[in-house]
Amino acid sequence: MLKGLPIDSRIYGLKEITSLQGLEFQGNSPPGLFVSHTNYPKVTISPMTPVSIVEDSDLLDNPERWFGRSLEELIAMRSSLLRSTKLIKTIEARNPGKELSLMQETVMSEKPVDLEIHLKKKPSLKMDFDSRFAPLGPSAPLKKISLESNPKIPRAIDYLASDGEVKSSFALNELYSKGIKIHSLYKLLSCGTLGVQKNRVLVPTKWSITAVDDSVSKKLIEKIKYYREIDSIQLFQAENLWNKYWILFLPRPYSYEMLEAWIRENKSLHETEVLADSEFFEGRKKYASEITGAYYSGRLAIAEHLEKIKRQASAIIFREVQEEYKTSLGTWQIREAVRHAFQKKPLEFQDLNLALNFISTKLRLPLNKFKEKSKLLDNVFYQKQLKEWM
Repeated sequence: MLKGLPIDSRIYGLKEITSLQGLEFQGNSPPGLFVSHTNYPKVTISPMTPVSIVEDSDLLDNPERWFGRSLEELIAMRSSLLRSTKLIKTIEARNPGKELSLMQETVMSEKPVDLEIHLKKKPSLKMDFDSRFAPLGPSAPLKKISLESNPKIPRAIDYLASDGEVKSSFALNELYSKGIKIHSLYKLLSCGTLGVQKNRVLVPTKWSITAVDDSVSKKLIEKIKYYREIDSIQLFQAENLWNKYWILFLPRPYSYEMLEAWIRENKSLHETEVLADSEFFEGRKKYASEITGAYYSGRLAIAEHLEKIKRQASAIIFREVQEEYKTSLGTWQIREAVRHAFQKKPLEFQDLNLALNFISTKLRLPLNKFKEKSKLLDNVFYQKQLKEWM
């Protein structure tokens, strides 16, 4: 599983875990938690901690601080977090026992929490990688867990976690509006702290990530549709971890599309397929089956920017994934790269063809391969708007 990863990152990230004496330790949760989807409706729930008290444990499980960091750094950080695993029924969230309540308090905290953990056996050093969530470090079955410091729980989280009559979608958007970070919302939903009490369940992390991205961006888009359109064609750019992004904004009613190409050494550019998912002003009703979770992470970043500038636009993300990107790191890097693109001033164009010609000089794949899959560009070129007839 670690084949091809830099050897120094493996040693740096795992050295403390491999040197762990005995089966118990004190560590500070970032706060971190992972819920596996294996064996659903039973799931493996795992508090994530370094095996000692570290100065800035938040960095180890906070993707909103990772843009620009190298693969070596990320693997080192993630491999230093030990997952203490426990199999549990998802519906236990409705009436949590002592251990689950403790894990929930840990995740609800806005600051790292000191924990004492007893393991059943020595950790397995295997790492797990997935297209949806960040890399996962070593794991070992949990025997016992206890708090060594008091969680500092924000009032808004405490209030909504205590309200068993509020739907989880409302709670997520309310917490987001009060400044609770997206990566915290994933964990709050995963560990079953939100929603109508009789319906609460533990939600696998890979599902909670997409659910939060989808719910929060939908709410933002509801407001965006009432703003006036941007004044010119705008082009933003970002690059991170061998992923290149060009984000095109058109002065039209809200719509969104993501076009994605994975360049691979064993395939020619001619053979490379472009994946695409899109939605128009009325939104989409089916899951984005080609781009999958990355679609919603990109949409969230788009919606955040449009809400910030109080405008609406049609947005297209062109994403090219280079050969060097051999290890999936999670959809966080799409969200953070697109967010980063909006920190810089865009290039502006008065003509769409000029903008597309410019993009074609930056892409390795011929632009026509993207245009053939783009429903949004097809709509722009062949469907006139009412204002164009007037």
